[in-house]
Amino acid sequence: MSGTTRPDPQDAERARQRPEAWALYQRLRREGEAAGYYLNPDVDFVLDLMDGLLTNERRYGYGSCPCRLADGTRDRDLDIICPCDYRDPDLDEYGACYCALYMSDEIAVGQKQAESVPERRGVKAVRSVGEAHEELAGFTRAGIPVWRCRVCGYLCARPQPPLKCPVCKVDRDRFERFP
Repeated sequence: MSGTTRPDPQDAERARQRPEAWALYQRLRREGEAAGYYLNPDVDFVLDLMDGLLTNERRYGYGSCPCRLADGTRDRDLDIICPCDYRDPDLDEYGACYCALYMSDEIAVGQKQAESVPERRGVKAVRSVGEAHEELAGFTRAGIPVWRCRVCGYLCARPQPPLKCPVCKVDRDRFERFP
């Protein structure tokens, strides 16, 4: 998608007016697109989110999601430090994350409409008795599955494999559950 975007004449003014937010936006966009993630195409909206992340960085010492109430204790807020733990499940199910910073490529280019994303934080997955007694092979102790890229061997523990491998950039269908 990055090859299809045109420079916006307002970008220089945005960078001049909000240099910290603009620099963070540029970094997250570059890093996100390299890993297969896209930021919301509404740049002014994203810059507001960047201001919130920067405010939380100054306030707490870490960039917690500006759309959620942070506790102020890093250990309690690890799940909402941007990019939060809920980004990928939200993208999988709704095409956007809770705060609408990250979007699927279909939504980012206007092929699909964004929909409301419910809050996942604090909601525990309910497992059946049979699932609770399953052997933990291929899972972390917390019950999160481990995924392996079949191309480069990259391992990650998360509910679903990433959209793209952060190492070799192949799509998620190239991942398998790690035994």
